[in-house]
Amino acid sequence: MKRIGVYIFVSLFFFAACTKTSAPLVYGDYPTEIGKLISQRCAVSGCHNSQSYQAAAGLNLETWESLFKGSNSGSPVIPYNSKFSPLCYFINTYADLGLQNLPVMPLNASVLSKSEVKRMMDWIDGGAVDQNGNAMWAENPQRKKLYAVNQGCDVVTVIDAETRLPMRYIEVGTKSGIIESPHQVRVSPDGKYWYVLFLNNNQMQKFSCETDQSMGTIPLSPFAAGTSSNTDDDALDWNTFVISGDSKRAYCVSWTLNGKVAAVDLEQRKLMHYLPGFPNAHGICLNAAGDKMYVTAQTGNYITELDTGFSIKKELSLENGVPWTSSPSLDPHDIILSPVGNALAITCQRSNELRIFNLTTQSVTAIISTGIYPQEIIYSTSSNRYYVSCPNDTTTFPGAHGIISSIHPSSFSAQHIKCGFQPHGIACDENKKLLYVLSRNILSSGVPPHHSSACNGRNGYMNFIDLNTMTVLPEKYELSVDPYFIFPRP
Repeated sequence: MKRIGVYIFVSLFFFAACTKTSAPLVYGDYPTEIGKLISQRCAVSGCHNSQSYQAAAGLNLETWESLFKGSNSGSPVIPYNSKFSPLCYFINTYADLGLQNLPVMPLNASVLSKSEVKRMMDWIDGGAVDQNGNAMWAENPQRKKLYAVNQGCDVVTVIDAETRLPMRYIEVGTKSGIIESPHQVRVSPDGKYWYVLFLNNNQMQKFSCETDQSMGTIPLSPFAAGTSSNTDDDALDWNTFVISGDSKRAYCVSWTLNGKVAAVDLEQRKLMHYLPGFPNAHGICLNAAGDKMYVTAQTGNYITELDTGFSIKKELSLENGVPWTSSPSLDPHDIILSPVGNALAITCQRSNELRIFNLTTQSVTAIISTGIYPQEIIYSTSSNRYYVSCPNDTTTFPGAHGIISSIHPSSFSAQHIKCGFQPHGIACDENKKLLYVLSRNILSSGVPPHHSSACNGRNGYMNFIDLNTMTVLPEKYELSVDPYFIFPRP
């Protein structure tokens, strides 16, 4: 009897000890309710688990960490923004909850209930955090990123430089009910702020690079407050800008028949100078001293030189011995300072050329053929090359629609690379020696998008070129409508 009592006591002891030390079920580091849903409906055999994901769009949902390694088409979940998270499109069958895409997931199984879909969306809008409350890509405020404008969607896509995946979608603009078309984004040289301007707004917006939160607006014209009925000045079309080396000022161009140039104080968020009289102005850059700017006239054969005090203005022909004209001719589009700082490199979209203009002699010293319809130009210090996007080139490579032209700044030898469909925005990651290429993909003959977007129109996408080998990497990530311009955080 005594032995039986001891046995019962020991058994109860071990049972109690086991009960106390047993851990709660862990669902791949997801919060419990989200983990249950994903593990039971998504990360199952034949679908998005570690054994099957390669045949399921490359998306592994087995753990929170594997989710944020992305899929074949990019980022299925954008923290804090279910509206731009494609995963939501495929699990949603309820019109009042937003977009619905085919095929419906889970594949060949019962659809998720409305409450389950809403649970997923709420989780994403709350940051898509793990079981400990951590949001992906939020731990390092100094993270290297790139910013890309989506002209058709009033958003800026934030891209993580380490994974190359879209990590945030930041909604921009100040007007409700209309598309303001963000046209260009740039990061200040000190890496602290990013700025965006619009074709349909006469204000620039300022954002923090650490938090990607809005810091306010900056007027680009005396009419930005909306008190004027001057329809020409309110026609807007603010197109491009450049930031001074000390990160304190920006010089902005309005691309209209009576084009305008504005100078703004980025710290005080105030308009400093405003000058009309730049017909069809488009591109802009500063000289090495930062006391002069050069503006391209997209219709004509010339650029305009203007001091940063807005007092001396002069037109400079890009054809030696030929007077400047505003009639269709070379039609210069984009402009940057050469790496040495003594010349300008200018893309001419009508003549399909890159022209080098010496600032000392004020003459053209080189003319290099590019692909058809050259647009954006950047210079890479790591590869010592100019890169030019040529979105309308259909002849250099049969079957292609757009190429990238690579040009040496001294020998002016050119190499062409087939990449994307209507490639336009380009940016270089100097550390990884990668060229980012944005494809607008707005023509119906382009690449069929993998999924719909929260905005009307066709999604574009992003390719990568290895600058060591000059080859296009296999990854191709889908972005929202009309990705147009991209700029890296230094």
